[in-house]
Amino acid sequence: MSQTSSPDAASAVPSRRGKLLRGLFLIVVLLLAAFAAWYFLLGRWAEETDDAYVGGNQVQITPLVAGTVVAIAADDGMKVEQGQLLVQLDPADTEVAMQQAQANLASTVRQVRGLYRNVESAQADLNARQVTLKRARDDYARRRNLAATGAISNEELAHAGDELAAAEAAMAGSREAVARSRALVDDTVIATQPDVQAAAAQLRQAYLNNARSGIVSPVTGYVARRSVQLGQRVQPGTALMAVVPTEQMWVDANFKETQLRHMRLGQEVELRSDLYGGGVTYKGHITSLGMGTGSAFSLLPAQNASGNWIKIVQRVPVRVAIDAKQLAEHPLRIGLSMKAEVNLHDQKGGVLPTEAAKGAVYDTGVYARQLHDADALIHTIIQGNLSPSARAG
Repeated sequence: MSQTSSPDAASAVPSRRGKLLRGLFLIVVLLLAAFAAWYFLLGRWAEETDDAYVGGNQVQITPLVAGTVVAIAADDGMKVEQGQLLVQLDPADTEVAMQQAQANLASTVRQVRGLYRNVESAQADLNARQVTLKRARDDYARRRNLAATGAISNEELAHAGDELAAAEAAMAGSREAVARSRALVDDTVIATQPDVQAAAAQLRQAYLNNARSGIVSPVTGYVARRSVQLGQRVQPGTALMAVVPTEQMWVDANFKETQLRHMRLGQEVELRSDLYGGGVTYKGHITSLGMGTGSAFSLLPAQNASGNWIKIVQRVPVRVAIDAKQLAEHPLRIGLSMKAEVNLHDQKGGVLPTEAAKGAVYDTGVYARQLHDADALIHTIIQGNLSPSARAG
């Protein structure tokens, strides 16, 4: 009985093994087909890197005038608004200089008013000289007729001629005085007269120096790297702290040069941060492809002309803009690690921008307000030192 069943058992084992091998082969084929489908439909249209980091603007807070720090209004991590006071320098010296400039402008306006009055006075003197000259001419002509008849002596006629010559000389001097006085004020009003404008410029500078003793934030953001201390004597350009605007952040993803072949401006990028893990995904797009590799822009570029040359795959920084709304919901920090995956399907964009940059990329208006206030003060001082009739006009 056992002899008849053993051939059946021996034939069943190879049959089962063949089925397993065929099943395994089918699974491998299906996996290869799935991989090929994924690669041709998705895989080859994506590039990713872990060599990516958050970047952002670090607005340096530096003084524009020298001074001693008497107050610090913000510390690391604090939020500040645009135009908010950050550091106060001792304003005593700048206030004195501004008061002197105010007095100088007021005095100059009054002196220029005198110049306009000098024109009127010189014109009145010229009118009087014209009357005198006319009388001298008439007198000389009358005496000349009398001398011709012998009614008066030639000596008396000579005296009349001297008086006429003196009147003509005085007339010429008066004309010159009028021209000289008018040259100082011609085609101007008091506010545009050069001396007044020079005094106004001095006051404007003094006002700005005084206003700049209070160092304000150019943007809204968060304070970082505060190094300034109370009592410190600072000079223009000294780094006091930085303000980081969290809504102005991006990602610099360093891709290998072999990954850049199909990258174009405007392509969508999926970003994940190690800070939040896989639960938070940022949507971005490529705004620029770097104009050089990291090694080319390093402090000590590689010297590839040396004899011991080894080829190393270079990396190029690709800048990715992040949606501001997502940044508000999940704030990032400068320098955080990111993972970037670029969708290469969109090939409509270029490698480099075709249009020149227009307007300002970033700007602030906090300093323009200081100049506006300075001009308002100058106008007030000029108006306050005009004559009542000029103010009414």
